[in-house]
Amino acid sequence: MPKTILITGCSTGMGNASARLFAKNGWNVVATARTPASIETLAGANVATCRLDVTDPDSIAAAIDAGIARFGDIDAVLNNAGFGLYGVFESLSDADIRKMFETNLFGVMNVVRAILPHFRAKNSGSIINISSGGGMFALPAMSIYCSSKFALEGYSEGIYHELGALGISVKLIEPGGVLTTPFDSSAVARMEAALAPEAYGPFLEGTTRNIAVMRDNAKATADDVAQAIYAAATDGTDRLRYVVTDDIKELVRLRHEVSEEAYMAFVKDHIVPKI
Repeated sequence: MPKTILITGCSTGMGNASARLFAKNGWNVVATARTPASIETLAGANVATCRLDVTDPDSIAAAIDAGIARFGDIDAVLNNAGFGLYGVFESLSDADIRKMFETNLFGVMNVVRAILPHFRAKNSGSIINISSGGGMFALPAMSIYCSSKFALEGYSEGIYHELGALGISVKLIEPGGVLTTPFDSSAVARMEAALAPEAYGPFLEGTTRNIAVMRDNAKATADDVAQAIYAAATDGTDRLRYVVTDDIKELVRLRHEVSEEAYMAFVKDHIVPKI
C-alpha cells in the first residue's frame, strides 16, 4: 500500500513543492492550508486537500480524520506551516511575538499532539519539522524568529528521544535562504513596516542591505528543499538533523566547530551591519 503524508502550509513554497513531489513519487498526500481555495490545484487521485490552521486544534483533528478516512492511514506528518517576521525586538508588538510562537512552535506541538495517538497505536510514524538555519544560530533583526526556531529545535530533539522508544521517528529540516518562496520577502516587508525607535535607523538600513546580499547568495529553490525533505523521509535512518541548503553550511560549521569567541567575532565582522 502507498504511504500517506499529511503536510501543513501547502499554499505556497516548500509545502506546495513537497505535496507535489510526494504525490509524484506515489505517496498519498493530505495537503492542507488555512485557505482551502489556495490548494485546489493540488487535488487529485492521491491528493486530498483540507483546511488546517495549526492554531486551531479542531481543524487539525478534522484534517487527520479526513486523511485516514480517504487513504486508510497516515504514516508521516510534515510540519511546514510557518510565520516569518524580522525586526529589532523593540519594534515588535506582543501580538507579533505571540503569533510567531503560536505558529512556529505551538502550532507544531498542536499537530504532533493530534497525530501521536494514531502513531502510538501502530508503533510507527514519522514527524518531520521544518526548522531553519535560524534555529541553530541567531542573526541581527531576527531575535524573535530565531528564538521560535531555537525552541522548535529543542522540542524536536526532546521528543526524538521520547518517541524513538515507541517506533516513531522525528526529523528536523534546516534550510537557509530559499528562492521561489514568499517567506523571506514577506518577513523583510513586515520588518520595514514596523515602527522601530529612531535610534535603530542606521542599523536597520544596514541589516536590510545585508539580508539582500544573503538572498542573492541563496541558490536553493523550494523544489530543491522538497527533494531534501523527501530524501529525509525515505532514507530509513534515525538521523535527526538535515542542513539542506549550501548557503548556511559554513555558519553551521563555525557555530559547532570553533570557539565561542571566534564565532561571535566572525558574525560581528561579516554579518552585523557596519554603522
